[in-house]
Amino acid sequence: MSSTAPGKAKVPVAGRRNVLVTSALPYVNNVPHLGNIIGCVLSADVFARYCRLRGHNVLYVCGTDEYGTATENKALEEGCSPLEICDKYHAIHKEVYEWFNISFDHFGRTSTPQQTEICQSIFHKLLDNNWLSENTMQQLYCKSCQRFLADRFVVGSCPVEGCGNDTARGDQCDRCGRLLNSTELIDPRCKVCEGIPVVRDTDHLFLELPLLKEKLEKYIDEASATGSWSQNAVRITDAWLKEGLKPRCITRDLKWGVPVPHEKYKDKVFYVWFDAPIGYISITACYTPEWEKWWKNPENVELYQFMGKDNVPFHTVMFPSALLGTGENWTLMKNISATEYLNYESGKFSKTKGIGVFGNDAKATNIPADVWRYYLLSNRPEASDAVFTWGGLQIKHNNELLKNLGNFIYRVLSFIAKPEGAGYGSIIPEAPNADIHPLSQSLAETIGNLIQQYIDAMDKVKLKQGLKIAMAISSEGNAYLQESQFWKLYKQDPASCATVMKTSVGVVYLLACLLEPFMPSFSKDVLQQLNLCPNEHISFADEKGESDKAKRPWDLIPSNHRIGKIVPLFTELKDDAVGSFRETFAGSQAERNARAN
Repeated sequence: MSSTAPGKAKVPVAGRRNVLVTSALPYVNNVPHLGNIIGCVLSADVFARYCRLRGHNVLYVCGTDEYGTATENKALEEGCSPLEICDKYHAIHKEVYEWFNISFDHFGRTSTPQQTEICQSIFHKLLDNNWLSENTMQQLYCKSCQRFLADRFVVGSCPVEGCGNDTARGDQCDRCGRLLNSTELIDPRCKVCEGIPVVRDTDHLFLELPLLKEKLEKYIDEASATGSWSQNAVRITDAWLKEGLKPRCITRDLKWGVPVPHEKYKDKVFYVWFDAPIGYISITACYTPEWEKWWKNPENVELYQFMGKDNVPFHTVMFPSALLGTGENWTLMKNISATEYLNYESGKFSKTKGIGVFGNDAKATNIPADVWRYYLLSNRPEASDAVFTWGGLQIKHNNELLKNLGNFIYRVLSFIAKPEGAGYGSIIPEAPNADIHPLSQSLAETIGNLIQQYIDAMDKVKLKQGLKIAMAISSEGNAYLQESQFWKLYKQDPASCATVMKTSVGVVYLLACLLEPFMPSFSKDVLQQLNLCPNEHISFADEKGESDKAKRPWDLIPSNHRIGKIVPLFTELKDDAVGSFRETFAGSQAERNARAN
């Protein structure tokens, strides 16, 4: 999963474009589902791969978010320690992302000494700079457990009239969706011992966002103007600012977290919203001791962050406020890509309820990871919510991957592989008249325009559009084959047939390059069939002139080059298989387990 050789950590390079990519840290309370994957790690992976393809110096970091209430709660459910829960789910997440071919340079975790050190250092600077305040809150306290109860350790009846849910959590009612404070619950009870808690005062530390407003608004205005912000990120951030910034509590009455280095608050830990984004920095520090070259180098490093829309305020308001408050020269986010929600069939994906297709489920179907990547990315919820359906997956696979892309590549390579007299004996023919072949010239002009559109879209993190444009090149290739009628030219006009085949095999190579960020295994397989080394040939860097070379596809693969063994790249996804998957993955994980048993 790491793309860096051991002992060779990447650092920013003078004179090159240095790109730091993060995806929202997945929480360790369950296996990631497809909505989590497309919203965070997969989208970031495509952009990181694209930047590498273009020759940029890229560092892509992520890791599991391990502190907070949800971890303690999950440990309670499974009868083990929070660290054991983190170890278990960190390994599960890592395995899922490896299967999905996510190319992290480093996949770490937040329960590390580096996290504690950096988090506490930022806290001390905020304290020294007078950006923190103290306040008293009312919170439920369990006398039996002798502890204040964080929101998820309290259950009770929802106070919303007509709801009737008697198992609402202290932070939210899952039935009506209302966000709650634990003290609002009717007849609250401790989730650990079922005892009745009492309301007590407790002191906490707050980050004074109102005092940081001027610094924050200046940063937001500059970053959103000069960087690339998805529309929902702009909209959500504006809404937060218009509503008015309020002091935000940064401490909690928990045991599992980064300890607060303050005598009065030594029994508390930092609130997960405060410490989790710092995880990007600490995970980089676990990767290299020279982490400050990435995170305190805004003049030479561009930070791109990927997440679902519910995480936007933490990345555009709270995290930058904490960093600005230190007075240090941090690399702040200028580019943010936030997805809307991916829903499942007729409902919603839910890690908490176990509803939807999860990473291990995708693997269990034996549908290749690249097919999942393609469907999720072509259906990426960029401007509005999207829906995963099994029928949609089947249509995308059979019509676009099999009949368009796979068909084009197989027609070209299998014809070249035919023995002489019927093909070219697996040898790329010469094409001396390509420059004066009207049909090939027309194709080259069209492809040149599409390539520029692809680069423009990908540079602006419009991944769905970039994928659509790359697939349009495959459609153009199919149309070119049909119009040329190469099977007739082979006998009637051998020189033109050779030009069509040499041009077409160049388009095949071009597709392997442009689609590598989206379907890396597919690209590797295509290059293997072309008898080319992926590590040497997957590149599309301007400094090497490769985007200009692509405008002459007949020159991309040399004459007399021998191609490899040709096999179909995709196989049909049948109706009965799709029906079986739909039935198998209906309901919650608990309901599926019950059916299985």
